[in-house]
Amino acid sequence: MTNKHQEEQSKTKRKRTVQTIWNDRPAVALIALTIALAFVFVGLLPRFIGEDISVEDQIGDVLGQGGANYRHPITGIPSHEPIEDLQIFGVMIDNHFQAWPPSGIDQALLVVEAPVEGRITRMIAFFDETQEVDVIGPVRSARPYYLDWNNELDALYAHVGGSNAALDLIASGVTFDLNQYYNGSYFWRSTQRYAPHNVYTSTEEMKEYVSIREEAQRAPDLLYGVWQFKSPENGGEDAQSVSIEYAPPVYVADWEFDLETRTYLRSQGGISHRTDAGVQIAVDNVAIVITDIEVIDSVGRRLVETIGEGEAFVMQDGIVIEGMWKKSSASERLRFYDAFDEEVKMNVGKTWIQVVGSVDDVTFE
Repeated sequence: MTNKHQEEQSKTKRKRTVQTIWNDRPAVALIALTIALAFVFVGLLPRFIGEDISVEDQIGDVLGQGGANYRHPITGIPSHEPIEDLQIFGVMIDNHFQAWPPSGIDQALLVVEAPVEGRITRMIAFFDETQEVDVIGPVRSARPYYLDWNNELDALYAHVGGSNAALDLIASGVTFDLNQYYNGSYFWRSTQRYAPHNVYTSTEEMKEYVSIREEAQRAPDLLYGVWQFKSPENGGEDAQSVSIEYAPPVYVADWEFDLETRTYLRSQGGISHRTDAGVQIAVDNVAIVITDIEVIDSVGRRLVETIGEGEAFVMQDGIVIEGMWKKSSASERLRFYDAFDEEVKMNVGKTWIQVVGSVDDVTFE
């Protein structure tokens, strides 16, 4: 599904899905140290088949083999080969209390959360084609502002119907679309919940759909840009936790820095936010976007400003960096900048972006 919009972007975006790490001197030093330690400890830390592999272990595995001069475009995990054609999947996730607990979102590489009707939030969760996530959902309907976050990654957009505004934008042909209304075989309904909170999909189903579209030469070119990723010495103000209010007391997202894992653990409505498998959601970066959000109809649908720039915060390693978010067009990556207008380098790993309408809804501790 190549279109004029993508063709116009191709000159500036092509090959930007590849990022080398050798121009980052601190990163090179860290790589050298990691490789040395890998030789020292090889054989001392046995691996078991089926064991969960942490981000740190993935980095160690790749760097320990040498020659890892590329990064995953979303997580920044080192790779031996350039990653130019990695298909991304964007899935609309229901966050209504009747949809709790969710499935598979703990394995998402990137999540963007924003309010919909009634200030209840909905998320778009991103996965890639190398992952095997058997159950993802519940899947809900499209809203127009999520398309801008989806399309900057040229992602397949999985959803169940949508608002008229969202469906009109999808019909323009810019979005690589997978609508359950017309492609029900790539989704299923659970008998454990009532509609509309019971639709699910998987990476296997989405990969099958992409394969069929590729054979028909109706899949888009992958032209998305990449973030920069950091070395541990980046600075900021101390902040161990943050609370984001959408519709209190139920829809309040809390992130608490865990020193042992050096990740942020999520709670919602004062309760540990866990998946149906009992896994608490944890990420390596929490970013907060402050932007204009306007109610546009009697149903409570919202217009969320996604293009332009505004106030932002990035939390990593127990600190918060205050700065700006910038997104120059619907197809360009949302990026974060510090007070000196330097792009914030993200921690390697998973990122969760919270979108809110006012800084008054955000409390740091």
